[in-house]
Amino acid sequence: MIIDVLDTAESFAGVTRRTVKKVPLLRGRTVVNLFFEASTRTRTTFELAAKRLSADVLNIQMAASATTKGETLLDTLANFEAMQCDMFIVRHDRSGTAHFIARHVAPHISVINAGDGSHAHPTQAMLDMFTIRRIKGDFYPLSVAIVGDIAHSRVARSQIHALTTLGVNEVRVIGPKTLMPKDINALGVHVYHNLEAGLRDVDVVIMLRLQRERMDSELLPGELEYYQQYGLTEEKLKAAKADAMIMHPGPINRGVEIESAVADGPRSVILQQVTHGIAIRMAVMSMTMGSGLDLGTET
Repeated sequence: MIIDVLDTAESFAGVTRRTVKKVPLLRGRTVVNLFFEASTRTRTTFELAAKRLSADVLNIQMAASATTKGETLLDTLANFEAMQCDMFIVRHDRSGTAHFIARHVAPHISVINAGDGSHAHPTQAMLDMFTIRRIKGDFYPLSVAIVGDIAHSRVARSQIHALTTLGVNEVRVIGPKTLMPKDINALGVHVYHNLEAGLRDVDVVIMLRLQRERMDSELLPGELEYYQQYGLTEEKLKAAKADAMIMHPGPINRGVEIESAVADGPRSVILQQVTHGIAIRMAVMSMTMGSGLDLGTET
């Protein structure tokens, strides 16, 4: 299934380079962005993906919605169903919310998880895999290091699942003990608490944002000390392979997780990840709604 999504995204990658960046696959469909949590890249790339598929898009500011006046989530969803909406893109700070919504909406409505709590962020992992495949080719020879706040990162969980499913040679997780899940070894990864040791000879380095909004401040002595031990600098990057690619799901905290020279350097593919996010989300949305891939231009 992951390969199917990646292959479908390849078909859409060319659409984004056209003068007219639209195809008619979801013409007449209505997509609702239900973001209960702040987001920039994910929300806007989902919106762009839907519009490039010719769907109508509703961006709902949940902080100003009727749920703040006492209306239940299910009542809010029922109202959107009554408006003949076809798809909900759900971002929520509580794990399992997208699954809960999927179980309670009408069968014809598609629900896509755009990130839920510390649980999962499937399309972020998909766009990361798409980026890796485009640059590195085959997955199986690769050693991939994921660095940072593993415990609170939905991105890390989805990345680990995708990487192991795709058969990479090794997945490493690097970070302080206080930011590692207790069950991390059960995920089939190798755990490192020293950055240079964990980066030794890896092909891909994925940096994670410190999840300030999800963590107890007592888990870290301070951002400066974190940067000194786990911040990615050009000097520390020397431990990785010379052609190692640098990734980050964003938003970047410069001088906390990564120095600007690395984030903006020749091995960074951070902006490519953003570009690829549109193609991946176009693929996921079209596949979810069962649209055939006739990529004729919009008329």
